[in-house]
Amino acid sequence: MNWHNIVTVYLKELKDSLRDRRTLMSTIIIPTLVMPLLTFGIGKVMATVISRAQEEIPAVAILGGADSPGVVAAFKQSPKVHVVATPTDWKQAISDKKLRAALELPAGFEAGLRAGAAPAVHVYNYDGELKSDMAARTVEKFLTDLREQTVGARLSERGLPKTMARPFEFTRENVAPPEKVGGNLFGGFVPYLIIILCFSGAMYPAMDLTAGEKERGTMETLLCSPVARVDIVLGKFFMVLTGSLSAMCFMLLSMGTTAAVGGSLMMSGGGAPVKAGAKAARAAVEVMPTIDPLGLVGVLAMVLPVAVLFAAVAFTVSLFAKSYKEAQSYLAPMMIVVIMPAVVGMLPGIDLNARLALVPLLNLSLVCKEMLSGVWHWNYIALIFGSSCVYAAVALALAVQMFKREDVIFRA
Repeated sequence: MNWHNIVTVYLKELKDSLRDRRTLMSTIIIPTLVMPLLTFGIGKVMATVISRAQEEIPAVAILGGADSPGVVAAFKQSPKVHVVATPTDWKQAISDKKLRAALELPAGFEAGLRAGAAPAVHVYNYDGELKSDMAARTVEKFLTDLREQTVGARLSERGLPKTMARPFEFTRENVAPPEKVGGNLFGGFVPYLIIILCFSGAMYPAMDLTAGEKERGTMETLLCSPVARVDIVLGKFFMVLTGSLSAMCFMLLSMGTTAAVGGSLMMSGGGAPVKAGAKAARAAVEVMPTIDPLGLVGVLAMVLPVAVLFAAVAFTVSLFAKSYKEAQSYLAPMMIVVIMPAVVGMLPGIDLNARLALVPLLNLSLVCKEMLSGVWHWNYIALIFGSSCVYAAVALALAVQMFKREDVIFRA
């Protein structure tokens, strides 16, 4: 193994890759833009949709209530709902989003309240539909207030204080530090992005340096050079690894910049006068969860062997392809295999243990979530890092062996 030859091959492939638009897109442009788009693009759209849904006065129908004029009148006077005539097929109207919710009052509702009975009231909505859920919560808030007023009136009639129905108040307060809160909120999402970008960053350079060279007819020229096969494959492998690590590093850099810029914009209120929205933004920043900076360093260290694994696997699989298009058909389905363990790691209730520490990718997702929360299980970290290095070494050895086989390189 000659490191001078390896570096020469690496620099040659690096120069060629920097001229390839697909490689630049997968390793630099997409990772750099994905966080700003997710934060400012999708975040802005979601905020706008939710804001419009909150501003809309929902259309609500009342079922029954002919013998409860007081409750019906109070409900119609509420500025938060718009009571409309009940359609013939009101269930279909809710399903068609023409009606947001329906309130059903049983017969003799007011009389039952005065008599001390407990009549059942039903609220109908479209589960999972944002505006319908908001309308149902508005109706439920009205009913909750009505219930408290009824209880208060009954207690007053008997000369009892209202505190009889609510003898104490309670509040909930978070005692976990911001790093743990941020790690729990974003700890599963960050490694999910890292895994995807590490694989996609390795995929395109691997296809171009193997199947792409077969199509261009430059593979034979390279093999005829006085350089050992091991030096050639390692030089190409380091280029694929560079693409994988570059995608991850640009994503983390973009994420940090986006968080800093987004936080400063929220604190300044976007340059506008300080109004209610700006005050709310500042309040949001004050309670905004953070991520442990040392956790990010730990994530970078844990991702390194996984990036080696991705680079070796992508290189080996692409080596079997006869064309760039065929290599895409091999590697594209592998994205699902890569994503699934990361998705499982995001599920609640999945905790890191010795058995899961040996499962590739899932162990990375779980340990990254812990480290970003400021929790360091050193025994599991050592086990995960060691097992990942073993998997990466096996994959790299397989890539070297496949590159030495003429029937693989010149597969017809």
